[in-house]
Amino acid sequence: MGAQYSRSRRENSAASEAHLAIVLRSLRTSVRAMATDSPMLNLVLLEPEIPNNTGNIGRTAAALGCRLHIVHPIGFDMGEKARRRAGLDYWHLVDCVEHASWSEFLRAEAPTRFWLYSAHHGKPHWEAKFQRGDYCLFGKESAGVDPAVLAWFRHTHGESNMLTLPMPGSDGLRSLNLATVVAIAGYEALRQFGGAT
Repeated sequence: MGAQYSRSRRENSAASEAHLAIVLRSLRTSVRAMATDSPMLNLVLLEPEIPNNTGNIGRTAAALGCRLHIVHPIGFDMGEKARRRAGLDYWHLVDCVEHASWSEFLRAEAPTRFWLYSAHHGKPHWEAKFQRGDYCLFGKESAGVDPAVLAWFRHTHGESNMLTLPMPGSDGLRSLNLATVVAIAGYEALRQFGGAT
């Protein structure tokens, strides 16, 4: 019993430390973000699983002047040591805010103009009329957006704010790569804004 209690305390302590690390990174980024103008877009990754995708998306966000929101839990370590090991030497240029959960993201951001990208639902993304500061939500690589979040989105923002990238030659292809979809979305918004952020 004593060993089990001790292991449980260690696990709770590790979870608390991980949550605290997320909060501290988010606070540092929020302070930096307050000093900058509003972002061109807010790119929201819901529970990303593949670090290389998130790294590529971070580079795209920095290049376009977008804010990247990473909603936990995630499938990899976002700490400074892990970023250095992965060669993300540009990460200090990424306006990145981490959120401990979907509910904490909604509480902190309260997005009013929100678009959801899906491989299976929605109108072609070029029919969207983006505005500066809009939020674009992208689901995890393996399963997309969680059904509960999808239902919330439909109820709150409607089908008209659900977007897809048509894949006319996609027999048997499940979806496009997440980093590719985010880049296409960001550059479509840039095109609509006249090519200048």
